[in-house]
Amino acid sequence: MYDRSLLLELFLETEEAIRRIERRFSDIHSPTDFLQDDAGLDRLDAIAMMLIAIGENIQRISKRIEPDFFEQHPEINWTGIAGICNLLAHDYFNIDAEEVYRICNVEIAPLKQAIQQIRSALF
Repeated sequence: MYDRSLLLELFLETEEAIRRIERRFSDIHSPTDFLQDDAGLDRLDAIAMMLIAIGENIQRISKRIEPDFFEQHPEINWTGIAGICNLLAHDYFNIDAEEVYRICNVEIAPLKQAIQQIRSALF
């Protein structure tokens, strides 16, 4: 059995991190937008922190729910989420702006939908 209130908090935090990424990414149109000035670098840093938070929460959630909830969403690379979290946290000064751009542009929307669906199924 899992602590429902903690699990709900993890889902809500993850959804908030996704919203922050969406907001910060809204004016980014290419990977070079992250690198052209301090404002872009600040956005890259802020988005990287939210990706770390998402990865940490996904790891914590995965320890508290049945694996089949994640398996219902094979379009999401759940292992990759944890991997990018570890990469960003431990190799912070070598953040790949192109990879962060790709994640934000391609993977955040499906992740948001999957997280909302899993949360709805549990709560």
